[in-house]
Amino acid sequence: MSDQILWYATRGAGVVSLILLTVVFALGIVTSLRWQSRAWPRFVTAQLHNNIALLSVVFLVIHVVAAIVDPFVNLGWATALIPFSTTYRPLWMALGVISVDLVLALIVTSLLRNRVGFRVWRLVHWAAYAAWPMAVLHSIGTGSDSGSLWLRAVDVACICVVVGAIAWRVLSPRSRESAQPVRVLEDFR
Repeated sequence: MSDQILWYATRGAGVVSLILLTVVFALGIVTSLRWQSRAWPRFVTAQLHNNIALLSVVFLVIHVVAAIVDPFVNLGWATALIPFSTTYRPLWMALGVISVDLVLALIVTSLLRNRVGFRVWRLVHWAAYAAWPMAVLHSIGTGSDSGSLWLRAVDVACICVVVGAIAWRVLSPRSRESAQPVRVLEDFR
């Protein structure tokens, strides 16, 4: 397999994965608000969140496998799961690895949700709040395209989408209602 094809696969799948992870993150915030309208029922947002999450995992796997198989960086399989185990841009790679590890934890607990219980699933699901910014930082600091205008535009667009979703969450009247301590504690029972 051509090294150039692996380079394109790594970069392309990484960018698509970041975009999809951004959409999943924003939809997760919207889902938590229980927002709906006549044209857009709440179950559509939840299903879209789940389906795009699965698609983002597919592209994440392509990104990681292509990076491991690519001889240019010579990462190896352990590097994909163990942070700071590479000499190639160690901080930026570690952020990506930690993000992948958190996504793996989300996947495992989602698959075992009935066995681990809602409380454990929900606590682990909060890892998404750490996985996404680490993925963005990984995008900003890793790869030969990291300084390019087009990738910076993608990074900025992803950040704007998430900041917009967070602002909507914070400013939403439902958010203020559910922010009462009693309500939050009930969610974890």
